[in-house]
Amino acid sequence: MNINEVKAIITGGGSGIGLEIARQLKAQGAQVFITGRNEEKLKQAATSIGAFYAVANATDETAVIKAFDEAKQKMNGFNVLINNAAYGTFGLLKDQDTEVFEKLISTNITGAMIAGREAAKHFIDCNYGNIINISSTAGNAGFAGGTAYVASKFALKGMTECWRAELRKSNVRVMLINPSEVQTPFYQALGGERPYNPTKLQASEIAHLVIAVLSMRDVGFVTEATVFATNPQ
Repeated sequence: MNINEVKAIITGGGSGIGLEIARQLKAQGAQVFITGRNEEKLKQAATSIGAFYAVANATDETAVIKAFDEAKQKMNGFNVLINNAAYGTFGLLKDQDTEVFEKLISTNITGAMIAGREAAKHFIDCNYGNIINISSTAGNAGFAGGTAYVASKFALKGMTECWRAELRKSNVRVMLINPSEVQTPFYQALGGERPYNPTKLQASEIAHLVIAVLSMRDVGFVTEATVFATNPQ
C-alpha cells in the first residue's frame, strides 16, 4: 500500500517503538491515531508529531472500543492497526506472583485481542486492512526468568496465525514483527538503567521495518519478520 494512504491506529503509541512508528508514518504522509494509558504522555507525543490520540488502557474494553470509534470519525475510517501495547515482568518460576502474571497476560494478550477484534470488524466490512502485531524474539525462544513475558509473546504469535487464517479471505494482511533488544523506556520501566549503546537496536529500526512491510504491494505480505542487532556489544 502507499504509505500516504495509511490511516493507522497504534496502541501504546505514547513512547518507545509505538511513538517512533507513529513519527515515521506521519513523516511520510500517513494519518495516525495513538492510544495509551498516560494522557499527559499521549498528548505530548501527539502534539509533537501531529497525530490524533485517545486515552485507552489496553485492558479497558469500553475505552478501547470508544477510541476505535473516535479514530474512525477523526480519520474517516482506518486501514492499519499496529498492536504495540505491552510490557514485561521478569523473574524465576519459583518466584512467580499470580496477580502480577495475570495482569501482564491481561495487557499483552487480552488487550491485543480486544484491539485486533475491533480492527477485524471494521476491516471485514471494508474488505481490506492490515494488522501488525509487535511481538519479540521472546516469542520464538524462552529463557530463564522469562515465564510471564515469554508466555505472552508465544501466545501473541499463536493469535497472529489464527487471525491470518481467518482474515485473508477479507483481504486483510496480518503480520508479526519480532524485535530483539531495543533501547526504549521498556527496560527503564523495569527499574534498570541501560546506558545508550550505538551497537544495539533503536526504535527507528523497528519503525523502518513496519513501514517496509506495509509498503509492499497489496497482492502480497510478509507474514513474520525478526530484527536482531548485527553485532551488539
